[in-house]
Amino acid sequence: MRSTVSAYARLPKIHKFSVAGIAATGAAVVAVAVAPHAFAADAAPAAAVKPVAWSAEAFGETQQAELDKHVDAAAKAGAEAAAKVKVDQERTAEQAANRSTERKAIAAKPAAPAKPAAKPAAPAKPAAPATPAAPAKPAALAKKAYAENLEGWISESLDILRAKGIPASYDGIKRNIMRESTGNPRAINDWDINAVNGVPSKGLLQMIDPTFKAYHVEGTSWDIYDPVANITAACNYAADKYGSMDNVNSAY
Repeated sequence: MRSTVSAYARLPKIHKFSVAGIAATGAAVVAVAVAPHAFAADAAPAAAVKPVAWSAEAFGETQQAELDKHVDAAAKAGAEAAAKVKVDQERTAEQAANRSTERKAIAAKPAAPAKPAAKPAAPAKPAAPATPAAPAKPAALAKKAYAENLEGWISESLDILRAKGIPASYDGIKRNIMRESTGNPRAINDWDINAVNGVPSKGLLQMIDPTFKAYHVEGTSWDIYDPVANITAACNYAADKYGSMDNVNSAY
């Protein structure tokens, strides 16, 4: 069995004061129990005192066990905290190392070649010069209206003759018409030498077919009985042979 002194010696200072207090209290109780007659005159006899449940040795061992338990728990908690701190530090260091490696890899990666500049746009073609508008065609002259009679036929023939530069006059044409056919565009001579030769004279100015065809004026009809065509061809023949129809006063 351990001695009380031995157990007391192992307690820390604060516990030693507690144990000393408990021992003193126990001694006082014992003293009262031993000398009950000291209080007999003033009080009733005291009840029997039960022995103290905890001895100093048992109390010290119990306190030591509790203390050891708290110390172990604190040490365990401190170790766990230190381990967690270490794990956090290692994780932080690893993340920093990874970031450093990534930065180095990015720095070592060659820069992408610059894209070539866009091809310059082709110079705009000069605008084609505007095509000058074609001059407006003069409005066609309204066709001159001529009367369907001797006056109208002579007037139309004179306009054609002037355009072609063939000389003639109204009086000279009408005078010769009246002598040759009396103004009948369907007149025909079937008794003179031309008729005997098979080429009778025809129309207002009595022309034979070969002469009409030789002196026909462009723009007129090829019908020898057409009054305008007959007059115009006869005037063309007279201008060639006599200088003008005005110079003809007999058979020509």
